Amino acid sequence: MENKREFKKYVEAVGASVVEQMMFVYYNVKGVDKDAIERSIARVLGATAAAKSNANVFFDKGSKAFENRLDYTKAKRQFFKALFKKISGEFSAEVNGALSEFNAALPEDVKKQNIEAVK
Repeated sequence: MENKREFKKYVEAVGASVVEQMMFVYYNVKGVDKDAIERSIARVLGATAAAKSNANVFFDKGSKAFENRLDYTKAKRQFFKALFKKISGEFSAEVNGALSEFNAALPEDVKKQNIEAVK
């Protein structure tokens, strides 16, 4: 992804979707560890905010620093591609950690039902 606006929309959509599912379980499944789910939700929200904030970076060189406009465009595209890849990796790692914590908060019978539903 090379577009800052699209990247932020992606992060927001993924974060909102994950939090929505966690909240559904929080309110509708008996026997869950609500404190652990609250921590997981906060972790996803924090990762979403951090990813969006970290994406607020500008390319620090102007077109005059390059021989021609094509070189400038290539360098700028490469910069943002690398930036978004790094931020996306950090975001994914944090969300995966929150999901692990969330899954640990589920009661054993719910885990077994989920495993059976996948088979």
